[in-house]
Amino acid sequence: MRRAVVLVLSLIFLAIVVSFLGLMIVASLARPTTIVPASAALVLPVEAPWSEIEPSEVLQQFLDAPPSLRSTIDLIERAKADSRIKALIIRPATSAALWAQLQEVHAALLDFKTSGKPIVAFLEAGSTGDYYIATAASRIVLMPAGQLDLTGLASYELFFRGALDKIGVYPDLLHIGDYKSASNTFTERDFTPAHREMTESLNRDWYDELVRAVAEGRGISETEARGLIDGGPYLAEGALAAGLVDALEYDDQLDDDEPLQGLSTISDTQYARVMPPVVRGKGRIALLYAVGTIASGDSSFDSPTGLVLGSRTFVDWIRKVRIDPSIDAVVVRIDSPGGSAIASEVIWRELMLTRDVKPLVVSLGDVAASGGYYIAAPAHTIVAQPGTLTGSIGVVTGKFVLQGAMDKLGVGTGAVSTGHLSEIYSPFRPFSREERERLSDQMRAVYDLFVQRVADGREQPAARIDAVAQGRVWTGRQARELGLVDELGGLEDAIRLAGQRARLDPQAGVQLVVYPPKRSFYEILSRQLGSSSSSGALQALLRGPDFGAVRAAASVLPLFRRGEPLAILPNVFVR
Repeated sequence: MRRAVVLVLSLIFLAIVVSFLGLMIVASLARPTTIVPASAALVLPVEAPWSEIEPSEVLQQFLDAPPSLRSTIDLIERAKADSRIKALIIRPATSAALWAQLQEVHAALLDFKTSGKPIVAFLEAGSTGDYYIATAASRIVLMPAGQLDLTGLASYELFFRGALDKIGVYPDLLHIGDYKSASNTFTERDFTPAHREMTESLNRDWYDELVRAVAEGRGISETEARGLIDGGPYLAEGALAAGLVDALEYDDQLDDDEPLQGLSTISDTQYARVMPPVVRGKGRIALLYAVGTIASGDSSFDSPTGLVLGSRTFVDWIRKVRIDPSIDAVVVRIDSPGGSAIASEVIWRELMLTRDVKPLVVSLGDVAASGGYYIAAPAHTIVAQPGTLTGSIGVVTGKFVLQGAMDKLGVGTGAVSTGHLSEIYSPFRPFSREERERLSDQMRAVYDLFVQRVADGREQPAARIDAVAQGRVWTGRQARELGLVDELGGLEDAIRLAGQRARLDPQAGVQLVVYPPKRSFYEILSRQLGSSSSSGALQALLRGPDFGAVRAAASVLPLFRRGEPLAILPNVFVR
């Protein structure tokens, strides 16, 4: 009987594999052959946020996978050098993006313009982020019936304390650092003074970046740019009268614009299949993506609440590139709000061993704070975008007391324990004074170690790092002024700096050895078959832009493990 069940299951699995392969082959054969016209305008949807990690190579062979941040920038760079591409048409759609990714693409677009080729930005209706991207264009076109929602920046946060009180859950959380506000999501009903001060500082810095982009893009003063932003939102005619856009046209009218006259168009997906190959030299640089919430154990790329950066997985990658004699330098791309302080220390140790063997450069993405900054500390050079969220050198720990909720439900509770403080993590009562003192001592030790790690990496006195630590989040621009970051720029800048440190020929190009490696067809199919439809629905729901705050809060809850201090970023959502 057992053999029969195994045989049936094997046949079902084989049928699914064959069907899936057949669909992929049909999809591949159905795609028409792409030829780049001699004079073409490349049409590029700028749809943020982008994934940092590349999709599987297996899927890329058959399907047009969503572009990653790096593939988007790579496409812009190769189009710049391609003599067949005479212009670029961008269509920004950035409703859920943070600032660092937008700045990285904005910089790539400005670099494209140095080729002398024009960029036309087409907006059906533009948000503030859309318009920021559009300021890199030579010409901005808005649909006549559209509007320009350029109104400045606002930060929103959710505070769950009132809801927890209603269901009888008490968040007994402790933190080190006056500005360490990760626990505020659960312990407060509104901003604390320090939390508000920090958020206002971040907002001002992002706003100043927006003002600079508008001023430079439209050829006006920053004072005039501030006035235009304060005058929003705009209907189409108002945006044209204010000089924020150059024309009001529909999509089908773009061909008549002077920069695009006589040009054929090619989509980004078509061009991605046939664009010129990358020039590869003999030098090899390992590119390790440190993306997601930091936790002990294995990484996960399919968690409903977001990516998980597992210390065991990441350490395995580090060790491989460290002992590989063909790897000349290592670049770590970090996009992480932090997580487990223990897991961060494990990763820190391996990176410290690596920096003694090979050049180590870190590139910070949208977020590289708390544990995300902890693992950046060993780098010889840290590169960040002006809008990167970083720092947040602080610690939080604690537990959620469920006794009130149990009482409301009529559920009895009890405990049997042996040992003086064996019930320190009991979910049915708050910490006692002695327990709180013990935890505070442990947290202080973790915080002091965190500060010392950064001080050693930055070659600064611990007292100076402590002064800019205290759990405070900084933008990349602020962090550079404080010595927490060395250079402002993106991933390509980090790769260039790593090549310089490894004394590679800058004109020869480099080969990138990327981690995580591409997943096999079997791994992809196994994960898909192993996830239920309800899990898939939850995953899709939580990844939607409207559930950003809920997603971030949900990702924090599993981290409050027994006695484990956390180095994690507070939730910040900007619109």
